[in-house]
Amino acid sequence: MIRIGILGDIGSGKSYVAREFGYPVFNADNEVAKLYKENKKCFYNLKKKLPDFIFSFPIKKIELSNAINFRKKNLSIIEKIIHPEIQNKMKKFISKNKNKKIIIFDVPLFMENKLNKKNDILIFVDSNKKEIYKRLKKRVNFSKKLIKKLKKTQFSLKFKKKHSDFIIKNNFKKNDLKKNVTNVLKNILLNA
Repeated sequence: MIRIGILGDIGSGKSYVAREFGYPVFNADNEVAKLYKENKKCFYNLKKKLPDFIFSFPIKKIELSNAINFRKKNLSIIEKIIHPEIQNKMKKFISKNKNKKIIIFDVPLFMENKLNKKNDILIFVDSNKKEIYKRLKKRVNFSKKLIKKLKKTQFSLKFKKKHSDFIIKNNFKKNDLKKNVTNVLKNILLNA
């Protein structure tokens, strides 16, 4: 089984690129959103640790954002509760797809949380900063302050790019991106 990790900046189009490969994708952001909607254990743990911010189930992203914006330390409190749950879901995903030729990981802190294995293929999605910012501003709970705090928990883009096996340029044009993904996939399969 070939494991591919998708890396890049917040808003660079990692999820779109991951889906373009056409293989099973573990999307950590989607799994976190499901946890917020469905997992009462997470809710009670967050409410216990952050009673001034978490009020009702399902967990609201705005409440978490307020907690992180209030105090940076709150981000690590949230991560300690959420990350083990996501890692369990990731293990189930790997097990469920163990007979697939390729699986894709769209996990924001893939390297930071040491989820990547030695033989994983890392692909960096390289996008224009102005274009990323334009796209981020359209997000519902967009907060420049929050994005800055989240970026501080991540390795630098330079580091991720340097440690990647491939770089896919994303100019946010579907046909160009499709071509770039196809070329990288051919390369990966040739060398498998």
